[in-house]
Amino acid sequence: MTRAVFAALLSHWKRNPLQLFTLLAGLALATALWSGVQAINSEAKASYNAAAATLGEGTFDQLIRRDGQPMAQDTYVALRRAGWLVSPVIEGRLDGVRIVGLDPLTSFGGLGPVQVAQGADIAGFLTAPGQAFGHQDALDALPPGIAKVVAPDVAPGTVIMDIGAAQRLLDRQGQIDRLIVGPVQPIRQAPLDTIAPLLSRQIAHTGSDIGRLTDSFHLNLTAFGLLSFAVGIFIVNGAIGLAFEQRRPVVRTLRALGVPLRRLMALMAAELAIMALVAGGIGVALGYVIASLLLPDVAATLQGLYGATVAGTLQLRPSWWLSGLGIALGGTAMAAAAAFWRLARLPLLAGGSPRALSMAAGRSAQVQGLIALALLALAAALGLTAQGLIAGFALLGTMLIGAALALPLILDRVLALAERLATGVRAQWFWADTRQQLPGLSLALAALLLAMAANVGVSTMVSSFRLTFTGFLDQRLASELYVTAEDPAQAAQIIAYVTPRTRAVLPIASAPVQIAGLPAEVFGTRDDATYRDNWRFLQTAEGAWDAVFDGDALFINEQLSRRSGLTLGDTVPLDGRDFRVAGIYGDYGNPIGQAIIAEPAFTTLFPEIEPLRFGLRLPATDVPALVTDMERDLNLPPSATINQAGIKQFSLDIFDRTFTVTTALNILTLAVAGFAILMSLLTLAALRVPQLAPAWAMGFTRRELGRLELIRAVLLATLTATIALPLGLALAWALLAIVNVAAFGWRLPMYVFPLDYLKLGGFALIAATLAALWPAWRLSRTPPSDLLKVFSNER
Repeated sequence: MTRAVFAALLSHWKRNPLQLFTLLAGLALATALWSGVQAINSEAKASYNAAAATLGEGTFDQLIRRDGQPMAQDTYVALRRAGWLVSPVIEGRLDGVRIVGLDPLTSFGGLGPVQVAQGADIAGFLTAPGQAFGHQDALDALPPGIAKVVAPDVAPGTVIMDIGAAQRLLDRQGQIDRLIVGPVQPIRQAPLDTIAPLLSRQIAHTGSDIGRLTDSFHLNLTAFGLLSFAVGIFIVNGAIGLAFEQRRPVVRTLRALGVPLRRLMALMAAELAIMALVAGGIGVALGYVIASLLLPDVAATLQGLYGATVAGTLQLRPSWWLSGLGIALGGTAMAAAAAFWRLARLPLLAGGSPRALSMAAGRSAQVQGLIALALLALAAALGLTAQGLIAGFALLGTMLIGAALALPLILDRVLALAERLATGVRAQWFWADTRQQLPGLSLALAALLLAMAANVGVSTMVSSFRLTFTGFLDQRLASELYVTAEDPAQAAQIIAYVTPRTRAVLPIASAPVQIAGLPAEVFGTRDDATYRDNWRFLQTAEGAWDAVFDGDALFINEQLSRRSGLTLGDTVPLDGRDFRVAGIYGDYGNPIGQAIIAEPAFTTLFPEIEPLRFGLRLPATDVPALVTDMERDLNLPPSATINQAGIKQFSLDIFDRTFTVTTALNILTLAVAGFAILMSLLTLAALRVPQLAPAWAMGFTRRELGRLELIRAVLLATLTATIALPLGLALAWALLAIVNVAAFGWRLPMYVFPLDYLKLGGFALIAATLAALWPAWRLSRTPPSDLLKVFSNER
């Protein structure tokens, strides 16, 4: 019996291949978008972990110089002789590849290259010219003569070698960047302040610092993946619901023949599980393609914003393809749950009703309305109280789901009003018939609503960010030319050379500090009109610049203010000296706290730090000549000078690549929504014949009916787009005011862009029109014999 029942169920798909394609395609697209995002996140996190493991980040404490400069090798020798168990590390870049030099004889577990690749030879590693371990693309950038060993566990874009070989390769003999502190130290050892007073000890943190820093970025990607998956699941839900409705006569017959309802539902669940696995496999393959196309832009974003190196190639990791198959099964179960619930409660003789779905939708409209109202009320409450990423995403979820549930009810009321205002018989029939189609099209329209709202919200956020970021660059990059020296002696030479040819020379010096228990950076600023004229503050006290340059106050960025709770007038201790907070400024793109004090106060607190980077104020027309003269007279390399326009363009390029992924996901979700409309209209086409045949018999031509079908789809898309606009603006506000603040520590002002919204609405209407063309054309070509069959058997 089981085999016969299963064959009877499968016969439905043979008779309706379009529905089968809709189900598989919708699930495959949903899985593809989700698994593609997870593949990107998985690759990035694997790169973070590999980078952290390379230097023992999160495992071992480290010793670094307070001023961030390299230390002499003699400092390492002195610490070892004083009983400190430390291992030296040197880092540098060569042709874009990160060179890491380690000492395998003193390194601790997990750091030495002999643990990175099996069969590594310490003698070969130590003997000149030495061995290098890394990915093939990184090894190819090294000069010839070095033995190259491919090691997939090394961080991407990184090469590990002996510290002596790295010093020779980087031309930094006798220098060390940091010292790794062993987990077990002798009981007796000389104090660090006595042996190396310029060094500070960094305590190890669990996990990768880069990984924590980029968590917000990946959480946003995951949110977009879930949104895309939700849009695809709407297609699956609609396809399953229509298939269950069309199979109700078969279900009624099988139950009348004695097939238990439990066995019937189990076989239908098995049928859907098989389809979910097939579609999930296709979706995972598509997700791999999507991730491969987007990964280079993600890698550039993470490198530009966070300094995190991510591999540019994708590996097939079980963590993301298993999650893709799992979410395909879970999404199918979620989409089919309502259909199974209705089937379990449906009376036996009601199973053959062709309008069961519409009647069920009508009966559940009140419940749906109450749920939508409750979710939107909860979203409003969260909008007033939400703090943190979890609460922010809960706000987004309740807002979007509540709006999706409310959409068919709002459309029904609008169409009912239009029906009452209509005067002609044809117009009244059109509006009434459009209302009747809402249950079958509501899921596709909800998918379009979510896709359009996401596009409006994200485009508003990105455009607001770009507008604010451009003004921020104009404020922070006021100097026409920036020059960097290699050492203090060269810095003094540069200052003496450029002073007669510039209006002002502004040193840029910073030091790492702890403010309110949080890591931060403090900058020393010279009293100049450049800062007074160009800087804008979120909050500022009266006479703020005078107080700062008098040495009594400081400015802090918004991130530090939010995370520490510091506000205007609060006192901040720095190395035993108190400063008053005189202003809070926007610092977009900076992941850590920052403070600004006067140059004399900075020199007093950090006398060992000598500025090596300077901003030069001079007419922009004089910049090329000055650069040429410095390269000739001071033997400066081209990389030592950067003009203002170059920095701004570089920053804006990074910005544009940052949002390439979210833009691509928005386009994909809009395309999937258009596909949902197409599939819904096609699957409803067969069900439409009984409703359209009477209209045809009373004088409508088939071409007129097809034209009305096209107008109906465009009209519903227009109404949906109108509702999506305020929803998208609310989404943008939530992203800027809540999610962005929790994720990055700053709040962006919100701007509106009406022309962009008109273009987006036009794209949505084009998508709806293209989706409706084929079903409308098929309807206009329906043979009259099919329309006449409706009236047979007193139907």
